[in-house]
Amino acid sequence: MPENTPPRSPRHAKFCALTLTLATLLGVFGPHQSLAADAKASKYYEDALTRYDKKDLDGAIIQLKNALQIDKNMLSVQMLLGKALLQNGDVVAAEVALTEALRLGVNRAEVVIPLGQAYLAQGKQKLILGQPQFSLAGLPAAVQRELLLLRSAASADLGDLRGALKAIDEARAIDSTLPSVWLAEVPIRIRARQFREATEAAQRALALAPDSAEAWYQKGSILHVSGDLAATLAAYDKALTLEAGHVEARVARAGLYLDLGRQPEAASDVGELKRIAPKEPRAAYLRALLAERDNKPELARSALKDLVGLIDPVPIDFIRYRPQLLMLNGLAHFGLNEREKAKQYLEAFQKTQGNSAASKLLAQIYLGESNVDRAIEVLETYLKAQPADGQAMTLLGSALLSKGHHARAASLMQQALKTNDAPEFRTVLGLSLIRSGQSGNGVVELEAAYKKDPHQTQAATVLIRLYLRSGQASKAALIGENLVKQQPSNASFFNLLGMARGESGYLAGARSAFEQAIKLDDRLVSPKINLARLEIASKSYDAAAARLAAILKIDEKNTEAMYEMASLSDRRDQAAETQRWLEKANDLSGPKETRWGLALSDFHLRNGRPSPALEVAKQVSAKAPDDLSVLMAYAKAQLASSDSIGAKASLTSATRVADYNPVSQLQIAVLQLAANNVAGAAYSLEKALSGQPDYLPAMALMTEVELRQAEPAKAEKRARDIVAKNPKRAIGYSLLGDVAIARGQTPAALDAYRRAHQLEPSTDTLLRLFRTLAAQDGGKPAQLLAEQWMKIHPKDALTQRAMADGYARTGNFIMAKTAYEGLIKMSPDDSPALNNLANVMLRLKDPEAVKTSEQAVAKNPGNPNAIDTLGWALSQSGQNDRALQLLRDARLRDPGNPEIRYHLAVVLAQTDRKTEAREELEAALKSGQVFESSADAGALLKSLK
Repeated sequence: MPENTPPRSPRHAKFCALTLTLATLLGVFGPHQSLAADAKASKYYEDALTRYDKKDLDGAIIQLKNALQIDKNMLSVQMLLGKALLQNGDVVAAEVALTEALRLGVNRAEVVIPLGQAYLAQGKQKLILGQPQFSLAGLPAAVQRELLLLRSAASADLGDLRGALKAIDEARAIDSTLPSVWLAEVPIRIRARQFREATEAAQRALALAPDSAEAWYQKGSILHVSGDLAATLAAYDKALTLEAGHVEARVARAGLYLDLGRQPEAASDVGELKRIAPKEPRAAYLRALLAERDNKPELARSALKDLVGLIDPVPIDFIRYRPQLLMLNGLAHFGLNEREKAKQYLEAFQKTQGNSAASKLLAQIYLGESNVDRAIEVLETYLKAQPADGQAMTLLGSALLSKGHHARAASLMQQALKTNDAPEFRTVLGLSLIRSGQSGNGVVELEAAYKKDPHQTQAATVLIRLYLRSGQASKAALIGENLVKQQPSNASFFNLLGMARGESGYLAGARSAFEQAIKLDDRLVSPKINLARLEIASKSYDAAAARLAAILKIDEKNTEAMYEMASLSDRRDQAAETQRWLEKANDLSGPKETRWGLALSDFHLRNGRPSPALEVAKQVSAKAPDDLSVLMAYAKAQLASSDSIGAKASLTSATRVADYNPVSQLQIAVLQLAANNVAGAAYSLEKALSGQPDYLPAMALMTEVELRQAEPAKAEKRARDIVAKNPKRAIGYSLLGDVAIARGQTPAALDAYRRAHQLEPSTDTLLRLFRTLAAQDGGKPAQLLAEQWMKIHPKDALTQRAMADGYARTGNFIMAKTAYEGLIKMSPDDSPALNNLANVMLRLKDPEAVKTSEQAVAKNPGNPNAIDTLGWALSQSGQNDRALQLLRDARLRDPGNPEIRYHLAVVLAQTDRKTEAREELEAALKSGQVFESSADAGALLKSLK
């Protein structure tokens, strides 16, 4: 068991000795005030939950808002409020509440579906397909299925029918036994006029759910567009028999009755719609049609006003993917002679259905505005699809007569490249290749140009920057020295020379060059910034701050200076200032500038904020999709956001871009392993070793990869090669030990690990040996080894943690308590250690367990394990009201954790919420995970039935 694996015991597996990497992924949400919420707020929530279950949405929303008046950070309140608002039709407020719940730490699986529904209702389809929070990665299968259906709907709205069907196929791959995964296909097929496929999908749904009103309605929709009106009516009748409140079926049947001239039946359905859906705009349009047929123009006009009164207040972006509503509101405004407003909706409708008859109305509006060109364009497009439409042909003829014939000439220009060997052309060619992403070939051309003519200063300056970027500072310095000899009065060349000298370690020479550049041209900002960098590096913080402030006083949009201000703030541990400067620099960056975005993404990752890191990385990727640094940053952010699929794709691109650079390929391989792409890591390492066969870090990592690929013979051969080439290094023996462990050869592993530790005594070699000894004699040899090491290295926190975990794992809670207390003395802010200590105290029935677990939560407020431990400790001390709130919070953050759900169920049962307790226990036991309280969970579930 790795040193950071949580120790286990029969009652409570809630130790969370997390690695540093995992801890950074949990996020920091600031002081978690909701953990100490007022009891009255909790009562408001429980009452709201009861009202919500009884469909009293208005009452539930009032009570939830009352709770938020007391404590706005109650995660469970924000979550339920979002769901209630969504069901009540207030989608904007629902999005706000659900987003706040996500910020507070609710598990994405809990919020992604209602949040996606809120986005769809607002016309934010592109965001559903593009935002990281709607990624499938890391979600349970059932949630992935529902999210895929949402993504299908979004793709269909955007006109991507192929993508919509692909998403449905992926949903069916998860579970094809649900009617929803078949019904989702029907409207897409209808839109594509693929009626046979639509019918097959509807029949599959009906076979699975013969009493589904939605399935019968969808079948009726297919029959309707196919022209079988008698069968259509029968299907709609069946749907409404099964569910009288099915609005879509009621609207469709009323419209069909009108088409058939059966006005009394249509009026009956329209009247029912007014009762069950008073805010349904299509019902208002049907009322207008009925009034018009009854020759009641004032009543028709009143109905049209009702319609526009319902749709106009809604921002057009909210309904831009609802063509029926766009068309109806356009027609209504046209009927009310409100042409400007009609144009807005008809134009939006035309973007989704360009070949409809609405084009003719638009053309009339354009002609009325004397916008003849636009009218011609619309009509010509329409007539390509409907060449026999006489009205459209007449309108187009009128437009052409009023405008006259004109020809559109488009001349395309091509730029030819000259093939002579003039150095200036090679310079241009080199720059062109670099800008198109072919930097390797571009450097070759620039070097050839500079070699042939050292006065090719443009080639020289670009080469200096490229050499500095690739770590070839000495080459850059040589060219810089030549430049300043050629042009001793050129301040920019002295600045470049200073940069090259600084990268090569000649700091005094760098300062001298920068100062000479400023002396030659005081207006040049770059050498001033470079001097500030030198001052930051030498800890002359006040001097650097003054220099940068002077630059920004003259040019408040200088992003270079802003970045250095961020670096300075970071050195001074001023996180908020660091973020402010980075965000400001990134906001002001140009369309090709990636540095500030990369720095901001890295800052978010370092501070445990994967979501904003990913969002920034994505924005930067749009600027430079083939840049190696961008690809690596994007992959890191994707990994931190649990999007291993996306990370694999980014790293595959990075492997291609990195070519055979061993250092870059090694970094890519490490990230590929983090993405669980062992084959990808192997490929990157093969490229690294092709470029440098004896590159030790790549050889060592390839050995580990071969072990993961179940190829111990290859791994052993490579490890022995490392030993042969590096006989005095520990790494080869450590790897031989790993090979022996993989083969189950514990004695051989111990010999290898001991040899490694003898050669290079370190925490790494000790912990390998410790882990192997932990399985022997109840872990006593391992503990003795760690205790002896700690006497010599009393500040080794990693070994102290391993020792503490070992005591807890073997049930020696008294020693574990002492060891964790020692670890906390070394690292007072170590939330996992505090949480583990609290769990040990629970075993020992120590009344200080609550206090210690509160400290763990205070250090890491978003950690569901720590919150659960505090809730469980409170329940053990009889504080069930507060425990219930905390355990609800933990369950929302980590719904896949059966132990948390069991703890919540215990407190729910104790507070007489038996139905909810049963739901939590059933979910925990169906999770398929082995958890320590499973037997207790089963017994409790039986007692509640």
